[in-house]
Amino acid sequence: MQNDNTIEHSGVVKSVENKHVTVNILSHPACSGCIASGICDLSGNANKEIKASAGHEVKAGDKVLVVMKRSMGFRALFLGYLLPFIILMLILIVLTSLSVSEPVSGITALFSLIPYYTIIYLRKKKVGKSFSFTIKKQIK
Repeated sequence: MQNDNTIEHSGVVKSVENKHVTVNILSHPACSGCIASGICDLSGNANKEIKASAGHEVKAGDKVLVVMKRSMGFRALFLGYLLPFIILMLILIVLTSLSVSEPVSGITALFSLIPYYTIIYLRKKKVGKSFSFTIKKQIK
């Protein structure tokens, strides 16, 4: 049962290791009508593999619901798109106001994203911990 604060996708358990479960998410046409399809990244045509915390006893082959808080989707959107855009625009505006030529300002602003994404990549474990999925066992 999905509420307004969560996003749920059905899937099949691929493997269970300790308290973590690997689930194959099966994309379906309903994703195209979902309000979160732009940020979810599960709305593509391919099957996705998600690691989630096991909330129930599950085994490989079980049908489950993968649940994510909607706020995590917006946080991913902010870290992946909005914050880099803000950084890019601030550097572009500052350099242009300092009378740096437009091509140099533009190239510098673009290259300023390299350290940002490098930091995100190097801290991917810490950032990844803040994005957690849980599972609910589906009744057949």
